[in-house]
Amino acid sequence: MSEFSRRDMLGAAAAGGVAAAATGTETFGQGQPPFGPTPAPLAGTELPSFRFQLGAVAPKRWDGGWAKEATVAEFPVSQALAGVLMSLVPGGLRELHWHANAAEWAYVIKGQCRVTTINPQGESQVVDFNAGDVWYFPRGFGHSIQGIGSEDCLFVLVFDNGYFSEFGTFSISDWVGHTPPEVLAKYFGVPAATFANFPKREVYIAKGPVPPPLPTNPAPGTLDNGSLTHRYRLLAQRPDTYPGGTNRLVSQRQFPISTTVTGALMQIKPGALREPHWHPNADEWQYYISGRARLSVFGSNGR
Repeated sequence: MSEFSRRDMLGAAAAGGVAAAATGTETFGQGQPPFGPTPAPLAGTELPSFRFQLGAVAPKRWDGGWAKEATVAEFPVSQALAGVLMSLVPGGLRELHWHANAAEWAYVIKGQCRVTTINPQGESQVVDFNAGDVWYFPRGFGHSIQGIGSEDCLFVLVFDNGYFSEFGTFSISDWVGHTPPEVLAKYFGVPAATFANFPKREVYIAKGPVPPPLPTNPAPGTLDNGSLTHRYRLLAQRPDTYPGGTNRLVSQRQFPISTTVTGALMQIKPGALREPHWHPNADEWQYYISGRARLSVFGSNGR
């Protein structure tokens, strides 16, 4: 057993934390590993480490915010899930980008942000998120995230592919910056000189003014009123209550668009125990928001 401190752990059991499980309901064949080569059996005398100190990772910084990640390269046991901790200042913008090899699930820890989503059919959704909200973007859905309000917005991202890197995404500035101006001019119907001052490399996180409030009525042709909305208010959900704490679970049943990730927000009282359990059809990834917990893992053969 090992004792973990605040914001230092992934792959644990909760004390005021958020957990995500890669269920892969649409993507993978039953019993097949989702990504990479089949791992060797865990037949050694010691189990691998199930803890990674994400809080101790040096972040990559921009004027508009910062990000740090944990992929299978840093956290080898986490082959089915990767995670990112990101913060945006008010007006900080994670530019429009998309992921070809992973869906994205996120939980907003504090602050507010505005998310724009564009699906492959060209339909869009612009939604403001508050602390306690969850989003989900399927693979290939373009999206941007901007900090709003008066304080920094902090959120944790979970990707259903442990080999995915947040720093290897497809970004709009990277694409436009490496496309010949004459091609852009022909496509947009404007002079090539229009793009002379465009960035020549990926911006990733920019900083601009805080945007004004959203209009009361969404524009025609948006996804705001559809059943496949990208926002779910997890913290607002009535929790399941137990003598030792509470749990809020969001699966595809409550959040239809989230087809590959199920999430939970769990709070455990001092001295309380999340009973011994296991998941036959999903890997579990956890991030601790506050408090401390002690984790035990059993891996067969007396380990």
